Amino acid sequence: MLHGKGYDRWFDKSFTVVIGKNGRMGFNSEHSWADAAVLSHMWEFVMSEDLLVMGYDENGNTIGEPEATDIANPTRLKWEIPAECVEMIEYSSHFALALLNDVDLEIFVHNSYGKGFMKICRLSPDAYIQMALQLAYYRDAGKFNLTYEASMTRLFKEGRTETVRPCTIESCAWVRCMDNPKSTREEKINLLKKACARHQLGYQDSMCGKGLDRHLFCLYVISKYLEIDSPFLKEVLSEPWRLSTSQTPHGQTSRLDLTVHPDCISAGGGFGPVADDGYGVSYIIAGEDILFFHISSKKSSPETNSARFARNIGNALKDIRELFQPTSTSSIDKSNGESSHLDNSKMTFRGGGTVNQADVDEERNIVNN
Repeated sequence: MLHGKGYDRWFDKSFTVVIGKNGRMGFNSEHSWADAAVLSHMWEFVMSEDLLVMGYDENGNTIGEPEATDIANPTRLKWEIPAECVEMIEYSSHFALALLNDVDLEIFVHNSYGKGFMKICRLSPDAYIQMALQLAYYRDAGKFNLTYEASMTRLFKEGRTETVRPCTIESCAWVRCMDNPKSTREEKINLLKKACARHQLGYQDSMCGKGLDRHLFCLYVISKYLEIDSPFLKEVLSEPWRLSTSQTPHGQTSRLDLTVHPDCISAGGGFGPVADDGYGVSYIIAGEDILFFHISSKKSSPETNSARFARNIGNALKDIRELFQPTSTSSIDKSNGESSHLDNSKMTFRGGGTVNQADVDEERNIVNN
């Protein structure tokens, strides 16, 4: 779904619908024209319209009569391709294959608990997950690194995204405390709450136009236009995002009751790593009791391993849960923090959408209380 065979995705189009021989389908989107929330909104509408409105008969056939019956058979076009073109096509094909064969993609399904438990802890689910990613990355890399999280700025006309920086002074203090054997449970919980509150404030600021990175980029563009050399802008904009993250929103239309149609729970989508030695992590909070993580990295990097990072995420989520339920046992404990993994060659993408109003209200109440 992410890259195909290197020649069966149309990146000069807005998106490509991909349909497998088994009837499963998903889509691959070109990112420059829109963000994930727009495509997931469209996809959820299409899926619900097809399932609930248009429908199928008892034999699995679409309901209704064909509007056109005299459709001509397709005619294969024969192209005259110059030798220079063939050479360039072959070069591009080899280059694309090298890129896609370097993708290390792991789909991690965490079904031991979800946002229901996080809300019981009175923590923002997004902040909770971001702190788990910080803990997992520190254990994976042995250090902290610049972290990117996308937030939407759709409160504004033609708004796209702003950057949230989850790696903060507060999150680093909590991560160090978690792996300090001398730290008490109360200290860990207090620092986690502070880190989550700081993260939530940064997210809200970014949504309201008070972020940093788009302003820095604008200054960079102006400096280029005015031919002004800025060592500061060069330095801050050249730092690599070794952990790039984004939450795929879920349940925008409220047209599908997932308790009635559990097979329509969306696993979301994913993207590649931004840095050659980093991770790309797309996650989705699907209902109250399940989380999906799409973890990507490059096979050529000796520093990263997507399966290992998935295990670290599972362990981090388990360790946070044990702060609030120190005697709890679950299926995740029996597998060293690992819930379940999906073979990415068989992964399908269904549903989609953006954060609904109920989730926004829940987040606001958690923060205010």
